[in-house]
Amino acid sequence: MDAQKTLLLIEDDLDLAELATAFFRQKNIQVIYREDAMQALKEITSQKISPDAIITDLNLPMMSGLDFIKQLRAEGVMIPIILITVSNDVETAVEAIDAGAYDFVVKPLHFPQLLISAQRAFKFMSLNAENKNLREVVDVTKGLNPEGIIGKSDAIRRLIDLTRRVAKSSATVSITGESGTGKEVFARALHNWSPRAKKPFIAINCSAIPENLLESELFGHAKGAFTGAADKKIGLFEEAEGGTLFLDEIGDLNLALQAKLLRVLQEKEIKRVGENQPRPIDVRVIAATHKDLRHEVQEKRFREDLFFRLNVIPIKIPPLRDRREDILPLAEFFLKKYNAINGTNIIGFKKNAKEYLMTQAWRGNVRELENAVERAVVLTSGNEIDFTSFMLFEETSLEGAPDAEDKKNTFIFRFGDEVEPLHELEKKYVQFVYERHNRAKEVTARALGIDRKTLYRKLQEIDPVNS
Repeated sequence: MDAQKTLLLIEDDLDLAELATAFFRQKNIQVIYREDAMQALKEITSQKISPDAIITDLNLPMMSGLDFIKQLRAEGVMIPIILITVSNDVETAVEAIDAGAYDFVVKPLHFPQLLISAQRAFKFMSLNAENKNLREVVDVTKGLNPEGIIGKSDAIRRLIDLTRRVAKSSATVSITGESGTGKEVFARALHNWSPRAKKPFIAINCSAIPENLLESELFGHAKGAFTGAADKKIGLFEEAEGGTLFLDEIGDLNLALQAKLLRVLQEKEIKRVGENQPRPIDVRVIAATHKDLRHEVQEKRFREDLFFRLNVIPIKIPPLRDRREDILPLAEFFLKKYNAINGTNIIGFKKNAKEYLMTQAWRGNVRELENAVERAVVLTSGNEIDFTSFMLFEETSLEGAPDAEDKKNTFIFRFGDEVEPLHELEKKYVQFVYERHNRAKEVTARALGIDRKTLYRKLQEIDPVNS
């Protein structure tokens, strides 16, 4: 059943107001009645009342319906307004539409017609809210608006302030933090708050591309530069001309590519693979990694000169467990996001769900929290999320099945009539270890004894969309 809608009725004719109020209440519509438009305006702008739609008479004492519409719109309030007028005031009604009224009806009132107009206004308000949610989702994903980085902890507020100040320059920035902390969100914010905002933002994950292809991806290649190079290719540095190139997981670059990247940063020019011609570039580089690059330098796995070139402005994002004040605001945002994506209308989290969220380790950080909220939105049947919606594994009736607290540490398989192929069993085991470690790729790779690139490839084979 749809939630009850609220209608504000502004009318100085008491008899008409009583008739309208009785009619709408029969239709399960709550009516707030006011005689004075000025009083109604004050209550709306101070948020004492929040109607889904407004019906107002044109001719009112103190303030006319037309002036009410103009002042409400001037305050930025976009609640749909239906104007009641008389037949010889149609020109005024048209003026009201131009001023921001949603619709108008003519006296004597025909209540079924007024109901249709009100229902259309409710639908209009609902669609506007959904569109606003979707725009917020897109903007926050791209780091566009001032609230683009979700969080109220002191640590995040300081980082937002630093990011805004750094964005005005062209200095190279390195962003560090555990997997899933939101390094790309900060990188996009740096770009979108900078003078380069209207130019391209290009992102590449250096771990996800094989080493023999990464150089070509970054710098491009000439026709015939290597086997399979049937045509010339523009690299990402050229694609990002005038804008920003985000190099994620730069700690995984091999030493040869590190040397070439250092030369590009120093000389502001690139050479395509198979060419000797230098090409000037104007690109701001933002690098990110989950690794401790100082340790990588000590271990001779990362060039010290490149480290200093990249580390002009360091931004370190703390893990979610160290800024627990951000957990619930992030969860609320992800709820809004997946409500919009899935067409659901879940209004919030129950107390036990909030307690669950606040007590988890979130080793996968913001990414893990987002996955958990998305799963809860899909699994929730009511209008609020209960903590049980976060449970990943279902009960099983098999004899000897693990207790609830042992499930996450137990990998169970059984043979049917045919033996399952080894590669299928491997997929299930990789997925099990991945979930057991809360979808943290670095920890999962270490547990499986494989490198991150191999894990990325295996996860792509299991789930190309969500890996």
